[in-house]
Amino acid sequence: MYRIGSWAHTDDSQQKVVMIMDDRQDLTARARIRDAALELFAERGVAGTSLRSVAERASVSLALVQYHFTSKAGLASACDDYVVEFFRNTAKQAADGAVSDPQFISAARRDATSVWHYLGRALADDTPAAAVIFDELLILTQEYLPGDKEETVTEAAVFVAMRLGVYVLHQHISRAIGVDAVTPAGMHRISTALLKIISPSFVGAAAAEQAETGLAGARPDDGEQ
Repeated sequence: MYRIGSWAHTDDSQQKVVMIMDDRQDLTARARIRDAALELFAERGVAGTSLRSVAERASVSLALVQYHFTSKAGLASACDDYVVEFFRNTAKQAADGAVSDPQFISAARRDATSVWHYLGRALADDTPAAAVIFDELLILTQEYLPGDKEETVTEAAVFVAMRLGVYVLHQHISRAIGVDAVTPAGMHRISTALLKIISPSFVGAAAAEQAETGLAGARPDDGEQ
């Protein structure tokens, strides 16, 4: 089963094992609360979401939410940490070669839906966390771009802004392409378009080829629940 978090090969079989954050079959109460918060913060914004509504969405008591996260600020901080860690793990595995595997692509799409919704809302609302997340993604992008970091900072910043802009404007993109942009099918079309737009020399020819291989092997609806 693919889960974003670690990537391993075993002996001659070359069996791939990928961990994606939390097991969907066995989510802890804390993880269920966090996932419910990701959804509600994306729908209503942090200011428009109460801890009680998060408890109702997660099917837990308000006391349990407060026990795990203390306050709404603590819950929002946990969501920010999760989003950053998600991108960090995904980027690392992609750089390690997982991006060429269609199963990795499918798993990443499945788990990215709530993350992109949340991040798009945070950026649109210009929350304090938006700057932190942008800066983290900028650092991650620079780590995996060929060339000196000081020389690639502008390119990395523009790339991150372009990538995130897709999900800030996801409603308009969805209307234009006729598919919800923040679904596996929508992400497949967006990723395919980005590969055509971005020069292979920007990310490196090998990385571009691996991404093309992974996308070619994955069905557009892979990752749908």
